[in-house]
Amino acid sequence: QVQLVESGGGLVQPGGSLRLSCAASGSILSIINMGWYRQAPGKQRELVAIITNSSSTNYGDSVKGRFTISRDNAKNTVYLQMNSLKPEDTAVYYCKADIMTWGFTSDYWGQGTQVTVSS
Repeated sequence: QVQLVESGGGLVQPGGSLRLSCAASGSILSIINMGWYRQAPGKQRELVAIITNSSSTNYGDSVKGRFTISRDNAKNTVYLQMNSLKPEDTAVYYCKADIMTWGFTSDYWGQGTQVTVSS
């Protein structure tokens, strides 16, 4: 069984910063891609950022230059540093990982963490 547990969400003022963390645990052989997605009310889930096991990164257009994704392979953890936050960044943020367990590779999702940007 594999679990992804997110932390770090909350309420922040426009222009502020937050750091999200997502730790994977369980019967893990290796983690390939790790990433963050978000879903605002009434909108589709969208890619925020993704990082490969060789640390290549890709960002959604709306967060480029403001957000930074990183990972600690020893801790099976991915981070999202969010700076210069805007009200339109308000959403539930989900962690996703492509994880190889005993026999096959599957996508796993965290439970989501709320980020609210408001004055």
